[in-house]
Amino acid sequence: MAVQQAAGPDPYFPENGDPRYRVHRYEITLDYRPGPNRLSGTARINAIAGRGALSEFFLNLADFRIGRVRVDGRQAQYTHRGGRLRVRPAKSVRGGAAFTVEVHWSGNPKPVNSPWGGLGWEELGDGALVASQPVGAPSWFPCNDRPADKASYLLSVTVPSAYSVVTGGRLLTRTTRASTTTWVYEQSAPTSSYLVGLAIGKYQTVLLGDLGPGGVPQHGHIPAELLPLFSRDFARQPAMMELFQEVFGPYPFDEYAVVVTEEELDVPVEAQGLSLFGINHVDGARGSERLVAHELAHQWFGNSVSVADWRHIWLNEGLAKYAEWLWSERSGGRSAHQLAAAAHRLLSGMPQDLRLADPGRKSMFDDRLYERGGVVVHAVRCLLGDAAFFPMLRGWAGLHRGGAVSTSTFVAHVGRFAAEPVDEFFDAWVYEGALPAFPSMPPVPPLP
Repeated sequence: MAVQQAAGPDPYFPENGDPRYRVHRYEITLDYRPGPNRLSGTARINAIAGRGALSEFFLNLADFRIGRVRVDGRQAQYTHRGGRLRVRPAKSVRGGAAFTVEVHWSGNPKPVNSPWGGLGWEELGDGALVASQPVGAPSWFPCNDRPADKASYLLSVTVPSAYSVVTGGRLLTRTTRASTTTWVYEQSAPTSSYLVGLAIGKYQTVLLGDLGPGGVPQHGHIPAELLPLFSRDFARQPAMMELFQEVFGPYPFDEYAVVVTEEELDVPVEAQGLSLFGINHVDGARGSERLVAHELAHQWFGNSVSVADWRHIWLNEGLAKYAEWLWSERSGGRSAHQLAAAAHRLLSGMPQDLRLADPGRKSMFDDRLYERGGVVVHAVRCLLGDAAFFPMLRGWAGLHRGGAVSTSTFVAHVGRFAAEPVDEFFDAWVYEGALPAFPSMPPVPPLP
């Protein structure tokens, strides 16, 4: 497992995260009341200092009232402004030493501001939803909000008993006392803070597919009235899981869940072991099936294998886009070669100023990044041939499972499967803006 963290602040979000330490476990206890949208929480954060001593450090947390902050059981001084909680321990933490932070907070959660609008905790008509990519996690819990700072999570959420709580990971217990129920989930796999998703609502739970020996548990959580539409729109997700395990390697987590809310979402959003869809993504006609494939593929690319920092987001989105095309190829639709060619034609008519390896913060979610990322992956397939390409993909997902990577890591990995050097190939495709010609090799054969 390789974890490549930038030495300094994130180049796109310098106010998010603190590179002087890393977290290895969060234990978060929440009490939420949907009516008044009232949240109170306690976090126990187990971390390890970097090489230097820590006389102070930062956590990211939105505008809540802070009850107390302790470091290794001792009251710590703190200031809290601009979404940053500055903590000064009573005694400096030695370089390389383990330490524990406890934070108590309460208030009315709301999305945090970003260039793309509000991100993170969103109060719904009857419940709440958390979709945090890329910097929305501080909207509901204190964290070292860097994508490469991955940790395990124990999440305990108490809500009125009429509501269900869904998050990524394994449900350990569900305990009802009087009018409230406490749901406790464990996510043992290393998880980026932005990938801790959460849904609180009145859902019906259904099993997707037949588990069979060694199968991955897949559940849908949807409003009861949407069940007939959902049953058709997500019917082929188990077949997607089968295909992606074949071409990417074993599913990297214990379970997979999808949630459909009663409200519209601009786009579905991935979380670790969980994907969140809006009512507009369910039509009973499989109108959003490519997005079902896209979000599932993120469990390998983006969630298990994460980016070292946000400059490398094309690795998440390009591989997930290509997974859409592989599913189309497998399920009787257009081949990946046809879809890549169509994407290339589309890109040819757009501005040629996007550098995939460092698109800039404003272009992180540009449609061109998704399309060009998919075309790059297809160009790699044409370069290597299927006999090397699919082992390359499985190796990428397996070698870096639970870790964080950069574009240069991917270039070096592909190079190990190529007959000739690949530096010039990647210079043209990901480090320069001009769009290279579409691969001239014959169409690769469709997946069997």
